Amino acid sequence: MKQNPFPNPEYVDGIMKIVNKSPFPNHIAMKLLSLETDRAELEIKLNKNHLQAYGIVHGGVLATMIDTATFWAVYLRIPEDAGLVNIDLKLNYLKSVSSGKIKAVGACIRPGKTISYAEATIFDESGDRVAHGTSSLMTLPGKGLKVEVPKFLSPA
Repeated sequence: MKQNPFPNPEYVDGIMKIVNKSPFPNHIAMKLLSLETDRAELEIKLNKNHLQAYGIVHGGVLATMIDTATFWAVYLRIPEDAGLVNIDLKLNYLKSVSSGKIKAVGACIRPGKTISYAEATIFDESGDRVAHGTSSLMTLPGKGLKVEVPKFLSPA
């Protein structure tokens, strides 16, 4: 799928503000750090609410980060009026973690008109891999987020 590779920085800033003020990411203290074509980074500063009974990060927190990082890695590849939904999520837990910050890095592997494919890896503060996952995402026409500036810049 060919898409404009020039996202409008003002649009990206607007999306990041929307995401970082949204109820669920705010609830779990997840912050979108960067959003680029084919790449997204997000972070959680861990606290006791992220831990399960054994004192390590709950797998659902890691799954949420993989889900979110893959979503945003694809987002700038879809049309301005469209949204996305993850239609499958596969992940592997590689290392337990219980404190500090964890960072997810998402990458779009294959953008598509209807279905896209992405991966994400979560790292702890020392750079060790904590989890890795992949996701297929479906484009939803008419479900785009509203930002007051255009999504894409015209090529120079």
